Amino acid sequence: MTDGDEQVMMTPKCKTATSTTLIIERRKVNKANDKMHVAGGEHTGIIINKETATENGETSPPQLSLEFRVFLVNKETGKHTQESRTLMFWFRDSTLIPNGTTNGGAKDETDADMQATTAQDFFRELVSPQEFPRDYVGFIKKIMKLMQHNYKNIVKLEVELKQLREPVEVPSRPPRPGFRYIELDQFFVSAEETSLGNIVILTVEKVLEIIESSYPNPVTIKDIAAENGWDEEEVAQCLSALQSRNLVKAMEHGAFTRQQSQHDTHRVTVVKQMPAVAGSKQPTIAIITAQYAEKLAVDAMMEDKETFVRYTTVGPTSPTGDSGKARFGESNVYTLGTIGAHRIVSTKLPAVGHTREATTAAGNTTTRLLGTFQKVEHVFLVGVGGGVPHYTDYNKHVRLGDVVVSYPGKDKSVYIYCENAICKDKGFEFETKSYKPSNLILQEIAQQLKAAADSDPTATPPWMNYLRDGLNTLSAQTEPDFRPPSSETDKLYMSIGERDLIEVAHPTPQDSSVKRLEGCPRIHLSPVASGRQVVRDDRLRQQFASKAGALAFDCEVDPVIESILGNCKESFVCVRGIADYKDGTRRKEWQPYAALAAASVMKAVVCGMEPPTNV
Repeated sequence: MTDGDEQVMMTPKCKTATSTTLIIERRKVNKANDKMHVAGGEHTGIIINKETATENGETSPPQLSLEFRVFLVNKETGKHTQESRTLMFWFRDSTLIPNGTTNGGAKDETDADMQATTAQDFFRELVSPQEFPRDYVGFIKKIMKLMQHNYKNIVKLEVELKQLREPVEVPSRPPRPGFRYIELDQFFVSAEETSLGNIVILTVEKVLEIIESSYPNPVTIKDIAAENGWDEEEVAQCLSALQSRNLVKAMEHGAFTRQQSQHDTHRVTVVKQMPAVAGSKQPTIAIITAQYAEKLAVDAMMEDKETFVRYTTVGPTSPTGDSGKARFGESNVYTLGTIGAHRIVSTKLPAVGHTREATTAAGNTTTRLLGTFQKVEHVFLVGVGGGVPHYTDYNKHVRLGDVVVSYPGKDKSVYIYCENAICKDKGFEFETKSYKPSNLILQEIAQQLKAAADSDPTATPPWMNYLRDGLNTLSAQTEPDFRPPSSETDKLYMSIGERDLIEVAHPTPQDSSVKRLEGCPRIHLSPVASGRQVVRDDRLRQQFASKAGALAFDCEVDPVIESILGNCKESFVCVRGIADYKDGTRRKEWQPYAALAAASVMKAVVCGMEPPTNV
């Protein structure tokens, strides 16, 4: 059978008061009848069958399916409804696909991999922002045109359109914090509020976030107010409220820093310089974090720990003229302890990102860490990140609370930073920097942990035990709260242009899938990516993730990795607990738990290492 023998036919399957189901399939039609409308002109090759389909004994279930939801508004009545749209896919045997007509997929991919890739690509093209179909006719027509011209290995699609509920009035509250509803044409879809102009609203929580981000560097009221355009007196009131909750403490020169939890019983010592560490207690593993919650999560994995803090502030009469501003990167916090047979040192960066100050601080902090503890051989970058969802493949889908370990991709890199994305005629061209360790022992251990868990999904993996222990250790820690958020808050959205989104259901497992153990984070292996330009744009982020083979993004730690490599450390790994579907910074409620999940996997990798021999 050649391509010319096949037509793309749409046939109604069933209709109820709240749902419509259609079949769109490739079929060889020898002769049309009066119940068929045969399209012509630019739509030649498409047939609308007016006769309701019968099963004809066919009972095979779909090979893949996905669901997404939209809000619709009836222009005549003004009523709004939420609608579920489900796409069910049947694929042709790969041996029957005409040469040159497959859509993506390498030759060494399995049929299941190729099918999942094709279904995801089909879905992305169907809801692409450039030409998102805003009515039923356009939606069905676009499906048929995509099948006709591109996706030749899809032999049949079943489309179910189902009304879910009919609110009495337009929702006045967002479906979750940070979201609002916008009416566009016939669609009523949720849209993310990324900012309110360039204004950052002053709240007690925002001030605490700034203090925690800067830790261990103290910050002054004047600094906080000036950098955010706030009133100094109102900032002082927020700080007073935080002091009353024992979350921050005042220091000299009017500076403030994060107060250690009163429930944390390990010793914290403020020092002018780091005391000498005996040779037998010298750490061989360093763990670097960027957020306060990440540092707490890592420290919860350690035994026999002691923390040393060296604060540096600049007084008002300093010749620098900084008027009390803490020097970025000059304060240090080191926690020494053990995990298994290994001596560990953990620290926290005072800032991340690609501002001049943040880049300098991250590099200096890392260089100072590795210079102070010269027997360190392995470096872990542990914390939160943003997952890259797969809308159709359960095995490749990354969910909130899962953990991505940086693992060699197509070019053997484990970390890829996008410096620039340039628009070309055929898409975007990405300018990147790639990093890879010469020693992959940490990645190999992570791969072994994942393989063992996948081989027996009913067994409790070691990181789950460490996660439970960490939750017990941090149970008295109410701010931040490390308990897992409800799985109901794990909502998956996809951009359909500008700020408009549709909600997409998480993929369901197929018979051959490795089933998820309830409440247990899954390990995924892939490169970790970053780059502000691609992270901020949903379309760019998906394209860059596909090109890099990345399953997670983080908030730009390439200066840290450059410092690690510059200090001749041959073994490093990024361990990212998934807190959102961007870069880990957008879903605050998931960050503590995701950080603890990442720390638990880190501990499992450390416990899989051979004991050190050079101390």
